Amino acid sequence: MVSEFKHYRINHSTRFARGRHHINGIKNFWNPAKWQMRKFNGIPKQHFSMFLKECEWRFNAGSPQKLLKELKSTPKSQS
Repeated sequence: MVSEFKHYRINHSTRFARGRHHINGIKNFWNPAKWQMRKFNGIPKQHFSMFLKECEWRFNAGSPQKLLKELKSTPKSQS
């Protein structure tokens, strides 16, 4: 439910980063994710968690060449 979302403001002059956690890293993840949602004109609520997992996979895998290489190395399921 959207009303359960908590938004925290960050004072960048005093609390911009804590160790490895940096606000730019979060923005770096969400910008392509939001672009992908716009591309599909939104994501149904029941598929949102899988959409985020795909975004996470794409973000962590890196370049399209690396993504393709990983997909090609994935074993095919047998039906």
